[in-house]
Amino acid sequence: MQKIVLFSYSLLWLFIIPFSLCHFLFQLIKGKSGYSKTRLSRYGFIANTKKQKNTMLIHCASVGEVVAIQNLVEQLLSNSPHQNIIITTNTTTGADRVKQLFENRVQHVYLPYDFPVFIRLFLKAAGITQVLITEMELWPNFCHQCWSLEIPIFIINGRMSEKSTKTYQKFPTLFQPMFKKITAICAQDQRDVENYLSLGVSSDKLTLTNNIKFDLTVSRHDLDLSQTIKSKFALHDRLILVAGSTHEPEEQIVLDAYLALQATYSNLLLVIVPRHPQRFEKVHQLLKKQHVNTVLMSAATPCTSHTQVLLCDQMGTLRSLYAIADICFVGGSLADKGGHNALEPAAVGVPILMGNSIYNNPAICQALTASGALLTVTDAQQIEDLCRNWLANPEQMKCAGDAGKQVLTVNSGAIQKTLNVLNAYHAH
Repeated sequence: MQKIVLFSYSLLWLFIIPFSLCHFLFQLIKGKSGYSKTRLSRYGFIANTKKQKNTMLIHCASVGEVVAIQNLVEQLLSNSPHQNIIITTNTTTGADRVKQLFENRVQHVYLPYDFPVFIRLFLKAAGITQVLITEMELWPNFCHQCWSLEIPIFIINGRMSEKSTKTYQKFPTLFQPMFKKITAICAQDQRDVENYLSLGVSSDKLTLTNNIKFDLTVSRHDLDLSQTIKSKFALHDRLILVAGSTHEPEEQIVLDAYLALQATYSNLLLVIVPRHPQRFEKVHQLLKKQHVNTVLMSAATPCTSHTQVLLCDQMGTLRSLYAIADICFVGGSLADKGGHNALEPAAVGVPILMGNSIYNNPAICQALTASGALLTVTDAQQIEDLCRNWLANPEQMKCAGDAGKQVLTVNSGAIQKTLNVLNAYHAH
């Protein structure tokens, strides 16, 4: 029965692949950014890959996962300088971040579509001997092919939300065998452990490592860039509210709060960082329609005393922008997207506001809330009120920021625990 279900699932890909191939060729001919021969890896073909054995594959769905594993990859490279590492992503933005963070020290290719022939071609061509999957990006055929080739699969920083658990439980014949093929899972928190157990994962495969995002460190590059941004955009005398990783309608909600605050704090600047680059122009138009005095980061022109919003329309600067913030709002939390990484502002001592949607990182948000570093908001009025309170009480604002830094210090250690799991397997 399991074989029939997996075969039927593979047949579905046969219908999808011709359309995806036509789309790829069309974009390639058009010369669209991010569409090059590198994307042939989605069909199992790898260009310019060194023919090496003993290759570790680390899969990250997109930018967030790439950023989260940065310190783990640095540790792996430090421990084994000759280890060949391929990082796969699904998105162009993820690919760009891999190149930005690691340059030529690792290779980047796109993960193949979940069709058996493509995966087998890919695994053999790249000489993959172990696979690390970040968070929860699981594919039935990929797991099956690794298992059949005796390639161990580790889930690192494993996350399993209630929503995903229910989805997997709807199709047990397809997904239960997949979980049995996983070698070991490093889970972020107790909720994830319990959800994995409910999906039939045996307890001896599970280790509670905590979230590797707690091991976040702010790089010298990010801090230097923050000072460059401050100078380039003339921000030294401004109070700064950063709205990071925003989705619709969060920009409008934070803008409404900002405009109300501006009447009291005329030197307050709002920095908006949309989560996805395809929304940069849409957010710019939203600001234009309301006659908000806006400077685009890509324009590289200094802000004046009349500038109300600095719109970040470039990737890779969010951590540096958090480093110059007085207060921040972390997006994906008023929009129902599960909330993005609140530890990035916590690492630089910035007090945090978030909405109720935090299912991506509940343990992180709970720890920050308990410490007083994070406050929950539901609308523009609450953002305004809490910002007003912090701005009127700088000492209180500093205490909230310091509390966030302390949360990272207390909860660090997940990277070492993850390495222990990997080393224990190889010791056998």
